[in-house]
Amino acid sequence: MKLLLLVMVCCFSALPALSAETAPFAEFVSPADSLPHLRFFADGKVTLNDRCPVRKVSLNPRMGASYVNGEPIGFC
Repeated sequence: MKLLLLVMVCCFSALPALSAETAPFAEFVSPADSLPHLRFFADGKVTLNDRCPVRKVSLNPRMGASYVNGEPIGFC
């Protein structure tokens, strides 16, 4: 019983850490555009694409880029 309580306390104490928002990896180059490009903080490079290649929606600044030939591709 004590072990079960210990496991429950550990799990519930970790919940706030799991739900905390992460810092963005990038910023929008021109936020006024409907589908703006992203500029990544790590290297200052701007994404080649202006929309998610999967869902065709705006890029997500909290998701890291995939680099193709040294250029970043943003995702949603």
